[in-house]
Amino acid sequence: MNSFVKVVAIVSVAASLGACSGMSRQDRDTAIGAGVGAVGGAALTGGSALGTIGGAAAGGVVGHEVGKR
Repeated sequence: MNSFVKVVAIVSVAASLGACSGMSRQDRDTAIGAGVGAVGGAALTGGSALGTIGGAAAGGVVGHEVGKR
């Protein structure tokens, strides 16, 4: 795992833990999905910015839909 992926993972976890206190369940699920998607996209594409952004977008959409239930 390269250093970029590690940094994205650490920032995603820290942001999701600190920022979710006042959010609704759906907002929290969207943010967590975006963070997980960003890490996954970066890992699958070798740390490319486009892969990270695409993963974050896809993860955010999935998290948003999961949060509706």
